[in-house]
Amino acid sequence: MIILYILAAIVALFIVLSFLAPKNYHVYRTIRVNRPLSEVFQYIKYLKNQDDWSPWDKKDPDMKKTYTGTDGTVGFKSHWEGNKQVGEGEQEITNIIENEKMESQLRFLKPWKSQSDAYIKIEKVDETTTVVTWGFSGENKPPANIFMLFFNMDKTIGKDFEEGLENLKNQLEN
Repeated sequence: MIILYILAAIVALFIVLSFLAPKNYHVYRTIRVNRPLSEVFQYIKYLKNQDDWSPWDKKDPDMKKTYTGTDGTVGFKSHWEGNKQVGEGEQEITNIIENEKMESQLRFLKPWKSQSDAYIKIEKVDETTTVVTWGFSGENKPPANIFMLFFNMDKTIGKDFEEGLENLKNQLEN
């Protein structure tokens, strides 16, 4: 009988935690780039250009990539297979608003399945300066959302976004 009480308590705790745990996430970072808005947009709308500044490419230089469609247009897909740090997944351009933003969907396949909506937005500061915001958001479905009680997505992924944006700034300014 004690075992049943223990199991019931574990199940109850599991249910309570799934209600308390975060259901959504949104991580983003911003940087100023000393380039005109149109030049920045013409660079960031191409997914293949991310190979030059993405922090994840550095985590696995031997990552295998395949592409489908016309880069810089809605429907273009980039698929990757890499080591444990980058896993396997694909990114598909879902929306482009010229000189404003490029939106995509990230579908992670390994080490676990998840889906996120990503974006790169730009804003004009003046004729030679552009603010770039890179981010993504998604939903934490129960029971997997319990993991988010112990994992700070903003802190962990935010560091990667900061590194990537610094790389992007260096790429565009040099």
